[in-house]
Amino acid sequence: MTDALLETRALRKAFGALIATDTVDFDVRAGETHAVIGPNGAGKTTFIKQLSGELRPDSGQVRFAGEDITNLPSQRRSREGLARSFQITSVYRDFSALDNVALAVQAHAGHSFRFWRPAREDISLTRPAMQVLEKVGLGKRTAILAANLAHGEQRQLEIAMALATQPRLLLLDEPVAGMGTDESKRMIELLATLKGEKTIVLVEHDMDAVFTLADRISVLVYGRIIATGTPVEIRANQEVRAAYLGEDL
Repeated sequence: MTDALLETRALRKAFGALIATDTVDFDVRAGETHAVIGPNGAGKTTFIKQLSGELRPDSGQVRFAGEDITNLPSQRRSREGLARSFQITSVYRDFSALDNVALAVQAHAGHSFRFWRPAREDISLTRPAMQVLEKVGLGKRTAILAANLAHGEQRQLEIAMALATQPRLLLLDEPVAGMGTDESKRMIELLATLKGEKTIVLVEHDMDAVFTLADRISVLVYGRIIATGTPVEIRANQEVRAAYLGEDL
């Protein structure tokens, strides 16, 4: 598709006899939030790892902004504008919230970490870091060690670190995983503020988050996408109901 920022063509990944990604064609349009859902074991994490460059597909192609990035490592994809948040929080627990985001700013600028101590006083790093922390709702928590932040706040911090790299596309792997009701609500509200501003691939089990945030949804079952459509279309799809959503929807 001409307006696709990210797309895969016939993507395939197998682990021995297990086919985790089975000839997947997928696209994300610039500015949209495209959710990927499916039951446990459907291959969602394997799929997103191939998008981020952590796994190399056995065959097929990944294209970003019209360029073939199939063989680019994750670091190169990050520099091209892909940022991933992880299902398990991956922040520097012994650094403050501000330090974590300033590190992401520094990495995006291509600076070395060897001189981190004086870099903490560098306004060119701390000012954009503060702005991002304000955006994600952590403006009053900048000096708190990441280890002392609540689980939901750590996930907000992870989103802040991804945003600090000024990505063109965000790969979000279960951003509300492990959260309570109030934390989930805050995360959904945060991600809603990014709609239209950032292109997002959202892998998520929480159906409230998916149907609130997604412009389109793809349903992955046994490594295959069995349906792609708007939230209304996916709710009404009988094959999707039978395979995953259940009659309660």
